[in-house]
Amino acid sequence: MTYQEALDYIHSVSWKGSRPGLSRITELCRRLGDPQKELKFIHVAGTNGKGSTSAMLSSILTAAGYRVGLYTSPFIVRFNERMRVGGQDIPDDVLADVTAHVRPHADAMTDVPTEFELITAIAFEYFRREKCDVVVLEVGMGGRLDSTNVILPEAVALSIITGIAMDHTAFLGDTPEAIAREKAGIIKRGVPILFGGAHEAVGSDTMTAIDHRSVAAVIREAANTQGADYHETDHSRLTHVSCAPEGATFSFGNMKDLRISLPGVYQPYNAATVLTAVEILNKQGFSLDQDHIRKGLASVAWPGRFEILCRDPLVISDGGHNPEGVDAAVASIKTFYQNETIYLLSGVMADKDFHVMVRRMCEVAERVFTVRPDNSRAMDADAYAEVFRAEGVAAQGYPTVEAAVHAAMDACKENKKALLTLGSLYMYGDVKAAVETYQASFSTSQVS
Repeated sequence: MTYQEALDYIHSVSWKGSRPGLSRITELCRRLGDPQKELKFIHVAGTNGKGSTSAMLSSILTAAGYRVGLYTSPFIVRFNERMRVGGQDIPDDVLADVTAHVRPHADAMTDVPTEFELITAIAFEYFRREKCDVVVLEVGMGGRLDSTNVILPEAVALSIITGIAMDHTAFLGDTPEAIAREKAGIIKRGVPILFGGAHEAVGSDTMTAIDHRSVAAVIREAANTQGADYHETDHSRLTHVSCAPEGATFSFGNMKDLRISLPGVYQPYNAATVLTAVEILNKQGFSLDQDHIRKGLASVAWPGRFEILCRDPLVISDGGHNPEGVDAAVASIKTFYQNETIYLLSGVMADKDFHVMVRRMCEVAERVFTVRPDNSRAMDADAYAEVFRAEGVAAQGYPTVEAAVHAAMDACKENKKALLTLGSLYMYGDVKAAVETYQASFSTSQVS
């Protein structure tokens, strides 16, 4: 099997939409010899922040000398990003080989696995072959019935729920408490659970209006039921926070002048949860000291999270794709560009609460360039532009991401504005490629 054949097979699995449940992944793993039973996991769920949290933890553990697997979704540019060892994406030939091994087992099932279940099983097999000391395992959606939840209590060192917001309500429930209950399904008998809790990074004017006390009560109750020690991030330990588009410095407890390379005013608060997790892991037998923490935080990279793609004009990409995620990105814009409006390039999924997201974006956007991300659930660009115009902000739809990016960057240069791309991670790869094309063409025209 070639690399392309592996991708074609993975994406051609009999897709019937999201089908929550553990029966298929349990059977597939059993047919593979239960590779997940030979691994140790840190299981990470949450509506927002779980990707950055997972990346930071992986980086710190790697700095400490552990062989670390990292499983995340979705991928940003290449599929291989979804499973990494030691910070490196799975090589093309290895992905092809592991997929060829898993395929006959999946094909032999009467109730075939979903695409995500198949990818999860491939990741487990890959991490087993790589003899990972620990795997940072990010939940796909929810928790209780997510395919990653096939792992057993004895294989889990720590469960983390980064935070709760309103997203995937058709599957997880239409209240924060219901969503919290689903995500709390990752809590295992006797395994400590860490809840990221509420923090002030977004600001008191957030439109998501989540009562984190009631959410914490749900998670605490689930922990008590499972006999699991409940921990919650104490954000008051986070002090001397200074954020810039290039990253942030902060102190946490007795650790002074920490630096994180991830921008966004919300990242120090994610880091506070990570540092709390480190304290718990050390009590679980891990050996993570301040040098590992400093090196791991300073070197962590996570694309599409308030990432600067270009400086002339300034183009920033953020993956915020639900009201709370948009809140966080807008809060960063207000912090870094206090009295300035910006231009916005946006595309969203039609099943998101885009009206709330648009109202929040309009607080900083002077002009909007809308696109339709490459996803069957995506909203039409022209219809999306009309939503912005109804809020009194000039907006125009574009047929392609490239056309929108080039028009937006021309406008930014002419009017000395920054450009924020926001609304869906699914458009990141196309946006990044279009920015690079624009820079190349601009450089060529300057030379000629």
